Amino acid sequence: MEAHSSGFGRKRKREELNGEMKEAECFRKLPRRTLGLTEPAPFADELVAAKAPYVRVSMEEACRGTPEDRPVRVYADGIFDMFHSGHARALMQAKCLFPNTHLIVGVCSDDLTHKFKGFTVMNEDERYDAVSHCRYVDEVVRNAPWTLTPAFLAEHRIDFVAHDDIPYISAGSDDVYKHIKEAGMFAPTQRTEGISTSDIITRIVRDYDVYVRRNLQRGYTAKELNVSFINEKKYHLQEHVDKVNKEFVQKVEEKGIDLIQKWEEKSREFIGNFLQMFGPDGALKHMLKEGKGRMLQAISPRQSPSSSPVREERSPSPTFRLPFFTSSPFFSPPPHHSGSLHGGQI
Repeated sequence: MEAHSSGFGRKRKREELNGEMKEAECFRKLPRRTLGLTEPAPFADELVAAKAPYVRVSMEEACRGTPEDRPVRVYADGIFDMFHSGHARALMQAKCLFPNTHLIVGVCSDDLTHKFKGFTVMNEDERYDAVSHCRYVDEVVRNAPWTLTPAFLAEHRIDFVAHDDIPYISAGSDDVYKHIKEAGMFAPTQRTEGISTSDIITRIVRDYDVYVRRNLQRGYTAKELNVSFINEKKYHLQEHVDKVNKEFVQKVEEKGIDLIQKWEEKSREFIGNFLQMFGPDGALKHMLKEGKGRMLQAISPRQSPSSSPVREERSPSPTFRLPFFTSSPFFSPPPHHSGSLHGGQI
């Protein structure tokens, strides 16, 4: 609340420096009359009853702003078991409904809650105390009724009732706030999704073994946790096994780090050797170049010597004549020699 007021003051100062006085868009927050910021909110049955007549303010008057000595009295009720941020946000919305709000919070007793809703984790005194320490609360009503009656509304001088507008089915009614809505006294708030008392209990039940082991480790006895002797030993054994596994994993991680470091060293050495052998100027290139030269030298033919003998020319082949071509004009017969054969005349 103080932070909002200081922000408003800075805004007004800026406007004054600019030579302009504009009406602020947000409502001006009035000082809180209770000691809620330094002490818990008081209980209604410990306060002195007001003597002035009870006259309700209208919604229009409440939104416009009421005098400082006549705040709008807003009532919000609930169980508030395991008080959490969803409860606090709902009460914050109720507190901020109007510029000048006095927030009264009713907390139902154990008997009513167990009868109409179910068993609670915190007892009624713990729930009363938790709500009284919320900064948005100005007054706490202990043993609040399940259904609001005209007498209760008049006793606590209530102007409006704040709650989420989802119909609340309980105590044989389709909506316990139906008559409040019909009377024009209902001021809706929004639920905070993802957080509720039932959700928190579900988390604990779902991870029951984890939380039992946690509390046993923190010094709670098996009797306090309603755990049998066998289950107690089982949980201690699980704790020991988890501890051994954790130590084993830690050692493996340490060994793994050493192996990774050695692998990095070896890999750098391997890469260096690889580049030295197969790189652009590596040994393999020189070996291949040298081998290629030798191979070319081995397979290339030698040059013939200049003093090699000249091959002899061949004699012409004898003329071949066919006997049946003798009379042909293309072939002339051999000349006849005069004289006789063996000295005789033919």
